Amino acid sequence: MQNSIAENIATFLNQYEPFNFIEFTDLKAIVLNSNVVTLQKGKSLFKINDQLHDSFYIVYSGVVHLTKVLDAEEVLHSKCYTGNLFGLRPFFAKNNYILNATANEDAILYAIPISVFKPYLTKYTPVLDYFLENFATQAKPKKENYQQFKSISEIDTSASDTNYSYFQDLQYTTAPTLFAANSTIKNVALQMLADKSNHALITYNNKIVGLVTDADLSKKIATGIYQIDDVVNKIMNTNFIVVDKNISVAEAQLLLLKNDTTHLCVTEDGTQNSAILGVVSERDVINSQSNNPGILIKEIKSAHSFDELKYIHTKYLDIIQNSFTKNIPIFHINAVASELLFSIIQQNIQMAIAHLGTPPARFVWLAAGSQGRKEQLYLSDQDSLLVFEDVAPEKQRDVKYYFVQMAKLVIGNMEKLGYSLCPYDHMASSIKWCKSISDFTHVFQNWMASPGENAADFSPIFYDFEYVYGEIKIKDALENSIFQNMKNNTLFFDFLGNKVLKLPEGLTFFKKIAIEENGAKKEYFDLKQKGLQVYIDAARLFALSHSLKGVNNTYLRYKQLAIIDPKNAEKYLDFAENYLQLQHFRIEESIVNDTDGSFIKVANLNKVDKEKLKKCLTQSVEVIELIKDKYQLTQFS
Repeated sequence: MQNSIAENIATFLNQYEPFNFIEFTDLKAIVLNSNVVTLQKGKSLFKINDQLHDSFYIVYSGVVHLTKVLDAEEVLHSKCYTGNLFGLRPFFAKNNYILNATANEDAILYAIPISVFKPYLTKYTPVLDYFLENFATQAKPKKENYQQFKSISEIDTSASDTNYSYFQDLQYTTAPTLFAANSTIKNVALQMLADKSNHALITYNNKIVGLVTDADLSKKIATGIYQIDDVVNKIMNTNFIVVDKNISVAEAQLLLLKNDTTHLCVTEDGTQNSAILGVVSERDVINSQSNNPGILIKEIKSAHSFDELKYIHTKYLDIIQNSFTKNIPIFHINAVASELLFSIIQQNIQMAIAHLGTPPARFVWLAAGSQGRKEQLYLSDQDSLLVFEDVAPEKQRDVKYYFVQMAKLVIGNMEKLGYSLCPYDHMASSIKWCKSISDFTHVFQNWMASPGENAADFSPIFYDFEYVYGEIKIKDALENSIFQNMKNNTLFFDFLGNKVLKLPEGLTFFKKIAIEENGAKKEYFDLKQKGLQVYIDAARLFALSHSLKGVNNTYLRYKQLAIIDPKNAEKYLDFAENYLQLQHFRIEESIVNDTDGSFIKVANLNKVDKEKLKKCLTQSVEVIELIKDKYQLTQFS
């Protein structure tokens, strides 16, 4: 690249962070090793699952769209304008791209090799701080910086391989090898060997004063510079880095790079003067990547046994817990967790097929209930349907027998993972819920035509079904039939509306939280039946009556309803937030007390949380009033 061109590019880069922190001579050196890329409108720079490039990019002119695939449709994730960086994933991850990068109009980009840029991270602290802020900040970015944050991070918060591990705490060594500063090198080395550790912390008065690693032993003892019986303080590294216990993966990666070290010392508050908690090593950072959802899905798909799935499932539960404790929005946790859970179910189905042989007909496995709504963040019960294609009458019995046996294997394995059987037997392993497409179509038609007459077999959760595995065309056919028969079905909406009205109320006559007064759950609040259920059932009713197809999640239903029914938009948005708040209470209860979170002890809530709960329950009255206003609730009152 000619010097005059390089100077012009360097001048351009100098206008934008983090390049404005770099001296102009160094900026020119970077540019001389960089390339200019022209991208015509509609052309892609990289696509999902493409191998990582050796460069990252900054937009000189034009607009680049970063897109993702959601429900088989390409949707916009963020836009990169002049001065925006993108394509930094190769710097932080080893797996392939998770987004598409396509020019929305003719664009000129500068491609900066990561290997060229890396040394300047260590040379210029503000440059490193810039990346730390954009990758390791847990708080939501300020509004004016939000677009740039999204472009840089390329963390897809609604895709299945969202890399939340960048923001989560590291799992590090919490029982480090500790030795006093006057110990001999030999004793330290022997103990490191016994502990199978590649490092030891050297202390004085219970404070870290040095770090010894395998590399120190190799360089300083094996070479004969020091003797094995010398005191360890002669070889220890005193320029160690101390971090606090809440360090994230991204921050650890950058600090290791910046300080050209292989270990970070962890203390309670990130200073040498507080309690010693452990050590973060390069291996810990690498291992943490195995807990990111994208890699976890790959592990699930390559699992060959149930024991492997069981082990992976523990990682799945860790992702939920860690995401929740790091205050990642529940909606995003739902999106990621459901894809992981569906992958586990899919692999169980494939294992069952491998055991039983090729299925005798095409079929689809549908999740229902909280699983179908992508809201099952706790070990609650299973709800599912298995729908197979129509077959000749003489084959019906054998086909059904095969699929019931297959479902029993799958549901049995899921039970072993902690998902209890549905107490009402609403599962694909039941002959009632393992049927042909024609039989299921007939069942739904009967429910909608004469809901009161079929109340014993009816369950609204079956209108929340979601595709998991198999022939999606069968699912689409069933869904189309349901919505066709639902048009102007005031009787059915009357039935659903009255079911909501008959739910137990969350507040007493005196507007106090209605805790249980008797039984095993005395003094507990039934969060599921008296809090969540009204929002779930009402969202379903509103969505079905507005023919809202393909959206089962309660939060998303309300968000969509706010668009479809602008007259009540404000109410729907309030209902959406209230529902997430109630779900937050349930997940917290589930994590803290290892339950399904259905009941919470109100006395254990702080004053702020009690007010939040009461607000959600108070506004559930508005949900009821809206139902009364929108539907003729006369037949089943």
